Amino acid sequence: MVALGIFCTLFILIQNPAAAAETGQQEEKEKLSLNARAAVLMDADSGRILYGKNETMAFPMASTTKIMTLIVALEHNEPDQIVMASAGASAMPEVRLGVHEGERYRMEDLYYAMMLESFNDAAMMIAEGTVGSVENFAELMNEKAISLGCTQTYFITPNGLDAADEKGVHSSTAEDMAKIMRYAIDNEDFLKITQTADYSFTDCDRKRSFEVHNKNVLLTMMDGVLSGKTGYTADAGYCYVCAVKKDDRTFIAALLGSGWPPHKGYKWLDVQTLLDYGDKNYRYQTIDISKGVPDRQVHVMNGEQDFATVRAKQTNYRFLLSSEDKVHVESVLPGQLEAPVEAGQPVGSIQVFVNGDLTAENDYVTINKIDARCTWMERLLRK
Repeated sequence: MVALGIFCTLFILIQNPAAAAETGQQEEKEKLSLNARAAVLMDADSGRILYGKNETMAFPMASTTKIMTLIVALEHNEPDQIVMASAGASAMPEVRLGVHEGERYRMEDLYYAMMLESFNDAAMMIAEGTVGSVENFAELMNEKAISLGCTQTYFITPNGLDAADEKGVHSSTAEDMAKIMRYAIDNEDFLKITQTADYSFTDCDRKRSFEVHNKNVLLTMMDGVLSGKTGYTADAGYCYVCAVKKDDRTFIAALLGSGWPPHKGYKWLDVQTLLDYGDKNYRYQTIDISKGVPDRQVHVMNGEQDFATVRAKQTNYRFLLSSEDKVHVESVLPGQLEAPVEAGQPVGSIQVFVNGDLTAENDYVTINKIDARCTWMERLLRK
């Protein structure tokens, strides 16, 4: 039966096994020298922010927009779908593939053109080929952003060119862009496309041939790069979002406004600084919460027994932690239960927080079955 009564919350501080090591991490974090006006380093496993600089401030994000463009397109289209170039697509500014109005292309070929070379006309063709117009496609992008918890992001264009309308400016935050990349790297097609070094294709009539080459320099700078997308506009400056695997850890770095011309290389320095910081300071730790959440007794109304024993369904949690992270557990239990109670029945919850942020949640469950108490008439009828 459902739980009844007032819920009580218990707060337990858990010792982080790494906390004994004095690393001066906080001092190092404060001294991180970044050119970017906004930056994030995220743990891809949990989505937890490990480092942030103006991470919730919205700025233009240039062609890193195309990360979302590709995700939306992959989720709505077939790779062999044919797209015809519109007048608008053929008029897109550099950088561009150079399509001519009326030419036809495979949707998948346009994905590679957009992600490897960042061609703006390819992005527009993808948007128009998906739902008929850039405006309709932007609606899909914004709906997807909201579903991913990106509350400070607003898409107007599929290519990331500077834009504004009555609702706002085409912009995002470093935190939101990291969330989008975190989602994207779970898509195998997204990874295949963005990891490709070189790609060749033709238009559908085989009148023109193209070769595109990946501009994500990080792919050749270090091992473990899962994906990445660069971007630049006059308003956005140089931007970059990537995912990198280091041993058993996956980091996501997002940079907005990492310099303006002639400082094209600042973004590579910034991303290296962020990844080095994560690699040096964060390791997976197994946290045992069993001592903080022992078995407990919950009163049972109208049961053959007066109390049910409840136990944490899970007591070991694996988190990416530094020596300065604080872990605590909050247990929420009902004041009483109504019989009958089944063994293994979820009762209340256990919430695990890292530095005050909810990072994991699981159930308390009952370990014994309790039948409802029989009335004297029910006992008599059973005889």
